[in-house]
Amino acid sequence: LVRITGRVQGVGFRDWTRREAVTLGLTGWVRNESDGSVRALLAGPENAVAAMIERLWNGPAFASVSDVRTDAADIAGIPAGFNIVSR
Repeated sequence: LVRITGRVQGVGFRDWTRREAVTLGLTGWVRNESDGSVRALLAGPENAVAAMIERLWNGPAFASVSDVRTDAADIAGIPAGFNIVSR
C-alpha cells in the first residue's frame, strides 16, 4: 500500500499511475483520498513493485510529489488488472 502526497490530485496522477502499473505488469488499484493524497495498492513481482515506487516519486508532468510512503498490505483477493477506484 502506497500513499503519495504533494500536488497529486487534478494533475492526471491516477491515469498516469494506471498506465505505468500496466506497463510493469502490476495488478491493484489507485484512488484519490479526501486529504488530497493518492493511495495505491501494488501487487506483482518485487522488482516491478520497486520500479513503480521509484516512478511514483516523479509522477506525471504537472505533479509535484513531496512524499511516497509504503506500508505492508494483504494482497489476497486482488482482481486481475489495475484499476482506478473510488473511496
